[in-house]
Amino acid sequence: MAFQPLDPLLHAELRLAVMSLLIADEEAEFPYIKEQTGATAGNLSVQIDKLSSAGYIKVKKTFKGKRPCTICRITAKGQKAFTAYVEALKGYLEIKNKD
Repeated sequence: MAFQPLDPLLHAELRLAVMSLLIADEEAEFPYIKEQTGATAGNLSVQIDKLSSAGYIKVKKTFKGKRPCTICRITAKGQKAFTAYVEALKGYLEIKNKD
């Protein structure tokens, strides 16, 4: 049985964590994602940029009063990629369980 490839973009721990949060909530503000993942602001920004460049999330920069506010929202492409990743991962687990 051939394994389905795991999306290398989603296979990175922090990017997978971000996508997992957004699958559950559809959108989240940067501070919430930072708090939930335990990531540094700089590292999280880099990973969000990678997900955004791939079209997996949309990033909206706005203001709350005078404070900047970054909101991340999962896209249909991101939902599809995440679902495919989970299904591929299940395939690996099924193979292991057959041993």
